[in-house]
Amino acid sequence: MRIIAELPHPEFKISILNMNDKFIVKAEQGTLEQSYKISDMDLTDGVNSVFELLDEEFLTKIAARFTEMRKDYKEAYYRYNY
Repeated sequence: MRIIAELPHPEFKISILNMNDKFIVKAEQGTLEQSYKISDMDLTDGVNSVFELLDEEFLTKIAARFTEMRKDYKEAYYRYNY
């Protein structure tokens, strides 16, 4: 697995990796991580198609999902400790 690109974003880190005829888009925010696997066969223009997939609407949903993930974790951690 090798990193082929990193994209700047103010809220989280975005890395694009390539492994076994797949692109993996990894978004990281602190201890949380989301990943999306995309088959090379599903894309018409390789990594350029991955950049096109990462439009503003998709990135906004990733940010919202991080908020939900953090909330879920905090709730679970609270149940665990109390």
